[in-house]
Amino acid sequence: MALRGAWQLNKLIVSYCDWGGSSRGIRAFMESHLPAFKEVTPHLEVVTECNRGQHPYLKGLYRNKNERVVSVKNMTPEDILLCATRLRNSLGRKVVKMKTRHVTKHPSVQGTWTTDLKLS
Repeated sequence: MALRGAWQLNKLIVSYCDWGGSSRGIRAFMESHLPAFKEVTPHLEVVTECNRGQHPYLKGLYRNKNERVVSVKNMTPEDILLCATRLRNSLGRKVVKMKTRHVTKHPSVQGTWTTDLKLS
């Protein structure tokens, strides 16, 4: 995703094993989908690395010095393309857990409305 006109994902590392069965999908992804993915995103540096005996993963390195790692073991090439697209479209920010389900500037004095509220 672009923030102020600049894409946030700088580098995508595709790690796989050339022998293992869990890397079967990512090897097919590199043959069929990866060249087209590189053409669509020329700003992105895509690096492939072979780690024998390790499960495959995608690692995204962002402009704000954050990184995201997504395990893609036993996935189909289409699912791996979806994971790579999600990494490209995300901003690279850390996930922040909300304290409540709703955010408001003026919280209710009486409390939050629920469906099991009895008005009798």
